[in-house]
Amino acid sequence: MSIAIIDYEMGNLRSVQKAFETVGHPAVLTRDPQVIDQASHVVLPGVGAFGDCMANLERFGLIDPIHKAVQQGKPFLGICLGMQLLFTESEEFGPHQGLNLIPGKVKRFPNFSVDTPALKIPHMGWNTITVQNPSSVLQGIESETHMYFVHSYYVEPTDPDVSCTTTDYGIPFTSSIVKENIFASQFHPEKSQRLGLQLLRNFGAWQ
Repeated sequence: MSIAIIDYEMGNLRSVQKAFETVGHPAVLTRDPQVIDQASHVVLPGVGAFGDCMANLERFGLIDPIHKAVQQGKPFLGICLGMQLLFTESEEFGPHQGLNLIPGKVKRFPNFSVDTPALKIPHMGWNTITVQNPSSVLQGIESETHMYFVHSYYVEPTDPDVSCTTTDYGIPFTSSIVKENIFASQFHPEKSQRLGLQLLRNFGAWQ
């Protein structure tokens, strides 16, 4: 088993790598298409603006390797913005076209400040995930587990059946998705302590 974490100069890549190492799954940071092609598992993290991230993926020639990895059936993990990039388009400073691996849109949270001033944007901190569609990547992680979030936008899948977990923050939203060999989370497993590490351990064992 080998895990390739796609390095496109966006996000906390080293913390994701260290989290995998903590659970006994060595992972390499790379933007080399050959390394990605030879990997058994592929991870797309991401922090920043959707359009900038897509521009970097294109600049480094990583869009085709990502599509190829998914088409080959390799276990593929998207984290935070890495999850949003899998969708068709985003309205963040947009519209911007995404990787279109999961049909749907990335939308901004409503302005909650008038009616519910306690709900700040970005949504930042611990919140619960409610399991809608069980996945082996969530083995040992019960519904209503707390995970760590930092985001201002959320995904709206065209097919609600790909929604693996939902979370409530003023509105219910999809906080992780699963479709065939793709699992992706809006929350950060690498920042979610013991159960976040359990998710990464499960992903490394996913076939």
